[in-house]
Amino acid sequence: MQALIKIESTAVPLPIENIDTDQIIPARFLKSINRAGFGENLFRDWRYENNGAIKQNFPLNNLKYSGKILVAGNNFGCGSSREHAAWALTDYGFRVVVSSYFADIFKGNALNNGLLPVVVSTEYLNYLLTEIEQNPATKIIVDVKQQYIEVNNQKQHFDIDPYKKLCLLHGYDDIDYLLSQKSKIEAFENKLKN
Repeated sequence: MQALIKIESTAVPLPIENIDTDQIIPARFLKSINRAGFGENLFRDWRYENNGAIKQNFPLNNLKYSGKILVAGNNFGCGSSREHAAWALTDYGFRVVVSSYFADIFKGNALNNGLLPVVVSTEYLNYLLTEIEQNPATKIIVDVKQQYIEVNNQKQHFDIDPYKKLCLLHGYDDIDYLLSQKSKIEAFENKLKN
């Protein structure tokens, strides 16, 4: 995984509540265990017409919005457990998703795949969405180390599990973390032998 320490980026607003994992990546595209290639079908049914034509009014298709941060409505990632949802978001290019609430399973899957779910207050979320929609060039800063999100000098702290924070800062998945502890594990095992 790629480390995520601090990011400054424009954002894509998606002010829709209760976005479930089947909307993020429809089940008919879950035919691979390879993480690559899911981004093209991210929000497939919202981004494209049945005939494959692009829906110009959908935010991901609107050329005025871009960036590595998705700012979504409340209750993002609800529904079935689907690691592919995190894969689709990261394959598309997002590193951070901001919402006022995330489903627990989605949150875990996101963190396991290098995607940071940032929980903010409803008021701050509305502020972010308004700022982005009024000025698509608005830059958002997300600092993993200091655990804050900032736009136009308005900051808000966010919580993150200390272990997942360490993994994000170093670009570790669970196996990488264990390998980083190899010398300590070997020292412990040697101590037990004596």
